[in-house]
Amino acid sequence: MIRRALLAAAVLGVALPAAAGAQVFVATRPAAPPFEIGPLFVRANVTPALGPVVVDLLWSLAVPPGRSVGDVQQDLLLLWPSAVLPDAALGAPERALEQFVEERGMDPIDSGRIAYTARPLYGPAAGRAQPITGGAPFVTYVRSGGMGLTSPASLIRIPWDPRMLNRTFLMRLSFGTKGLLRAQPATWTERTLWGERHRLTLSFHEVRHRAVFPLYFEHRDRVVRLSDDPAQLLVDFADSPHLSVHEMLPASARRQLSETREQTDTISLYLDRGEGLTPQVLSVQFGYFTAVQSWAPVLIPLAFFAAGNIGGVLIRITVERLSKRWAGRVGFWRTAERPVRRETGVMVDADTLARISPGVTTYQQVRELCGHDVEERVSLASPERRTLVYRGRRIVPHRRRLAGVLAAVTHWDVEDHETQIVVDQDVVRDVQAQVRRSRLTGPEPAS
Repeated sequence: MIRRALLAAAVLGVALPAAAGAQVFVATRPAAPPFEIGPLFVRANVTPALGPVVVDLLWSLAVPPGRSVGDVQQDLLLLWPSAVLPDAALGAPERALEQFVEERGMDPIDSGRIAYTARPLYGPAAGRAQPITGGAPFVTYVRSGGMGLTSPASLIRIPWDPRMLNRTFLMRLSFGTKGLLRAQPATWTERTLWGERHRLTLSFHEVRHRAVFPLYFEHRDRVVRLSDDPAQLLVDFADSPHLSVHEMLPASARRQLSETREQTDTISLYLDRGEGLTPQVLSVQFGYFTAVQSWAPVLIPLAFFAAGNIGGVLIRITVERLSKRWAGRVGFWRTAERPVRRETGVMVDADTLARISPGVTTYQQVRELCGHDVEERVSLASPERRTLVYRGRRIVPHRRRLAGVLAAVTHWDVEDHETQIVVDQDVVRDVQAQVRRSRLTGPEPAS
């Protein structure tokens, strides 16, 4: 349970700011190593999926004259400050590595083996990787303490192989990593229009990582230096037609098309041997965009154009609504003397009511006199008895003169008419008429 908790905390730690990705080669014998690393190529492979980054390390050992195989034969250790993904097909983890970091106060969270091969440069088998049985064992660990839990780091043991000294071979480690990619903060608009941005950082001799520094400091006299041979940090970006590189640091970094892979851009930085143990860093801020996002320079002006037209329609609708609202309040004085009444529903006048006689007038005669726009109420208990309800409303505006020919409505007089006629056995039995009067200070909303 403790190990699982440490692993979960370390995964969360990957998202936190940390030192640049780095690597340091350390000899295993307790003395200054009688050889140097060179040539050295550290290559990170990035795809649009932005999943675990696959790293390839290719190197050879440069041995000065007068040294024998017995002088240099030893395993190498590689300090890598991020999580490494194991290849289960290569065998079981090496418990000795876990014990090594535990004795130094570290907490192992994962272990296993990674691919380890030798690659001939010449002859019929040139370029064909020759696997080394068992690969290279590693342990991924974190460091806890007063400053909190660190992000993961890994210690890789590189078994000795005589081909390390053969200048016609390059040794190769290949493994997946987590933690090299960092998402850059961006607004919702930036992510939508231009896609997400990420930063990938590689470096050499960067030992400020809190989980790396203790092991480096303990074995700093065994650090393997660079030789005069070429040494590079490289990042390969697949699907270059949809790649946008926003920043490359330092300025000496170079971007070019890959010589061996289609639709792939390579950003590289030569390592300067004269820098010694000074960190040398390659940092790239980039993003992948979709086909729609590539049209953003065209779509954004079109969106503004469309928004302008839509805005014009909205303004027109608003003006029309305001004009309708004020049309009921403001008018010309010459029409003020003839106020326009607004009537809705059915209002039964007194003359019509006088022609309705209870006990004589029939249901059909009532509908012919008052109209067919009527509400009927029927009781289930007395299906032969029903009530006819006529409702109507009359609104009369009252105006005053404002200035010149303009007049404004001060208020509205409202009359609500309701007439109820009770019919039983198809003959009128009772008639009731009600009129309610009220005053409005504002116009009624349009129905």
